[in-house]
Amino acid sequence: MIQPGNGSKYPSHPSKQILITGGAGFIGSHLADALLASGHRVRVLDSLLPPLHPNGRPEYLSGAAELVRGDIRDPKRLREVLPGVDIIFHLAATNGAGQPMDAISRSMSVNAQGTTALLQAMLDFRVTPEKLIVASSMSIYGEGQYVCSVCSRQAFPDIRASAQLQLGRWEVRCADCGGVLMPRPTHEAKPSAIHSIHALSKRDQEDLCLLYGRTSGVPVTALRLFNVYGTRQTLSSPNPSVAALFAARLIRDQAPLVLEDGAQIRDLVSVHDVVRASLLAMERSESDGQVINVGCGIPITIRRIAQILAAALGKKIEPVITQRFRAGDIRHCYADQTKARRLLRYEPRVSHDQGLCELAEWLLQRQSEPQASRDRVPKTPQLQTRVTACSTNGNLMQARLGRLDERWLSEDYAQSWPPETSVQ
Repeated sequence: MIQPGNGSKYPSHPSKQILITGGAGFIGSHLADALLASGHRVRVLDSLLPPLHPNGRPEYLSGAAELVRGDIRDPKRLREVLPGVDIIFHLAATNGAGQPMDAISRSMSVNAQGTTALLQAMLDFRVTPEKLIVASSMSIYGEGQYVCSVCSRQAFPDIRASAQLQLGRWEVRCADCGGVLMPRPTHEAKPSAIHSIHALSKRDQEDLCLLYGRTSGVPVTALRLFNVYGTRQTLSSPNPSVAALFAARLIRDQAPLVLEDGAQIRDLVSVHDVVRASLLAMERSESDGQVINVGCGIPITIRRIAQILAAALGKKIEPVITQRFRAGDIRHCYADQTKARRLLRYEPRVSHDQGLCELAEWLLQRQSEPQASRDRVPKTPQLQTRVTACSTNGNLMQARLGRLDERWLSEDYAQSWPPETSVQ
């Protein structure tokens, strides 16, 4: 198992009572493990709704964590979980920027109204935690930060138009001279550009918490998480990570399906690094009232993600570059980590090779397990430079992946390319 640091596993703190909303999820459960390992007491509020939690409490959630099943919007549940809390990690949210427009009501209700309910309950029940840390999202940025390759001007471009993408013209161009824009690290000061309901709801979460902190005196830190990946991610998620989808296809000896030309840049950050940044935010008062990027800071292309996973699994399978696109997708975005280094003293410690290999191994083990035990944490996971493929009997997983593949390349999800006209 990857340890996010040398020496002691996590930063040490005096023992506190911690509340994690959404704590039975992918990131929250890892955070709970780290907090418990540091000697804290952990209370989790989670709705445990399918498809993420079809069997109720997941076996990977530590038995030492107190679990309260309930909705973040329910005042009765909030009255139950808030008393005696020293620190709140607010992770409860709907999942994924790729959600369709018909998810407007749920996204806004859970993310924005759920956050409002939490803050109102803190006020009504006179709960004044030492700190509130909210998980925000890089989706707030829209496209990343750029500089023009011709005129050298800094640029904050809008999302690419479908008409441009239909011609197979993937790169973002300068509005002044038409030159190709080159990606640069995206700073927290970049203006937000909201292009999805998910991004809008996450910005609302962030703004609500920061405003509450300024008016109530409660220290608040908003962590803008980039593309988090790692063990315990589920393919049942409405918006599974591209790394998990690629690894699952490779395990079945199928080529990963890559949109556009595969040169899109993302910032993949290991869940172990996200946990460490979260604990540093809890510990360091320098982060109070701040918005801070949490990423790896090292750009990686979508094509390269597929190649690393193939090598980790011992598969000589190249990704299929589909030359299709998904309307609303950004071209490039990766984190400027200057502020995280300065305020949190955060440095990502899990390389792409290490983290993707761990994810591939975990997915491989899950596919070889009986269905009843697929929520279990591997008891002795070992990071390997290669993962030996095993025989598979995961019919349910294969059926699920088939449905995901159909959605990924369906006409209302990804547009066909090329059009009848030729590309110039």
